[in-house]
Amino acid sequence: MKCDLCGKSPQFGHNISHSKRHTKRRWVPNIHPVTIVIDGQPKRLNLCTRCLRNQHKMAKVG
Repeated sequence: MKCDLCGKSPQFGHNISHSKRHTKRRWVPNIHPVTIVIDGQPKRLNLCTRCLRNQHKMAKVG
């Protein structure tokens, strides 16, 4: 559960109910296994959707 490009990983915190009771929870990044061509070589990476979006935008420009 870690992005291979930016290093984004789960963050931890609390759910806070109406009665202000704190229970533990975690925010997990949206990670997807993708194959990307880097230096002419296809490479399999686990990327978060933000990095995947940026890669797609850079491919359109360049």
